[in-house]
Amino acid sequence: MNTILAVALGGSLGAVARYVFGLFFNPIFGVAFPYSTLVINIIGSTFIGYVAAKLPFDANNLRALIITGVLGGFTTFSAFSLETLKLYSSGQKLEAAAYIFASIVLCLVGVALGDYLAK
Repeated sequence: MNTILAVALGGSLGAVARYVFGLFFNPIFGVAFPYSTLVINIIGSTFIGYVAAKLPFDANNLRALIITGVLGGFTTFSAFSLETLKLYSSGQKLEAAAYIFASIVLCLVGVALGDYLAK
């Protein structure tokens, strides 16, 4: 499979998965705080750590499909940035800071956990 096609296919799958995840979890979590995006980023970070440790580096198309495509399309750093700005702009400065801290720390923990589980 062509690498660009692998990224395109994976990205579309990841983006649809992110959308469906939001449809399911936003009614549960609510939208006052972007919990769905936070959970998506933690899950995606954990899987990226796991897959990056498990897949051989010569599996270029598979790595492109899963890491760049599926997980890149699934995680939502641009949404994280926009949601942080919205929290901050609406006067929720403490919530914005908590969201930044939780996203960075928990996603780094997710990558480390994925790497650990893979080994």
